[in-house]
Amino acid sequence: MTVAEALRLAAMKLSDTSDTARLDAELLMAHALGTERSSMLLRSMSDPEPAAFSGLVERRMRHEPVAYILGEQEFFGRRFLVAPGVLIPRSDSETVVEAALSVAPSDGRMLDLGTGSGALLLTLLAEKSGLEGVGIDASFDALQVAAANAAQLGLADRAKLLKRDWAAPGWADDLGAFELVIANPPYVETVAELALDVRRFEPAGALFAGEDGLDDYKIIIPMLDRLLSSGGVAVLEIGWKQADLVGKIAEKSGFSSELRYDLSGRPRALVLRQK
Repeated sequence: MTVAEALRLAAMKLSDTSDTARLDAELLMAHALGTERSSMLLRSMSDPEPAAFSGLVERRMRHEPVAYILGEQEFFGRRFLVAPGVLIPRSDSETVVEAALSVAPSDGRMLDLGTGSGALLLTLLAEKSGLEGVGIDASFDALQVAAANAAQLGLADRAKLLKRDWAAPGWADDLGAFELVIANPPYVETVAELALDVRRFEPAGALFAGEDGLDDYKIIIPMLDRLLSSGGVAVLEIGWKQADLVGKIAEKSGFSSELRYDLSGRPRALVLRQK
């Protein structure tokens, strides 16, 4: 069977699993061939199907996310290593990056709460060469992935990664103050219906935050006053239905909030400033 024939068959098999069955098949085929998707489409369609391809398709048919199968995900024009212990970076989160870039100083210190793969932290460090960053996460597995990404992007000397749990007393006592704080905390309601790809494979600790999805905002936002330097700014990712609720938490803690929208026009990030 040729690559072209195998792709057609795989797309049919994946049609019940994925809304992007053909794209998934092409990404998995390129991975099996050890090449880029664009190169495969131009040069490899008449080549024989690689032996590894069918196994990759079977994994995807079991709803394993393509990013975990490939071991990487593109985010803000860069490739980040990912593994089952970290949340897969999503294009929605690029709204946080864009908002942070619009308010970040040219130099200073930034803090990423729940850094995961390091996608947010490292993207901002790559875009703002004068910033130094600290990323915290409660997961050792996530910190290992973030460290690998920092090394891969040549940013290890500007990104300090620490195992910290913001629900634990004293976790921030030695961190000092920051000009910028960013976070994509867990914000999914525990009863929310999620795609099987997400619920089965992505880490629950990075997704769920109580019955209303607000548990972690209630911890993080009241602490921002001590984490931010004078004039500092925080940028938080939110669920698209949570703008008013998170905004009220910020208001009670003495912060004004400015809403930013994702490419779909949905509320996606709040920019918080001390009043």
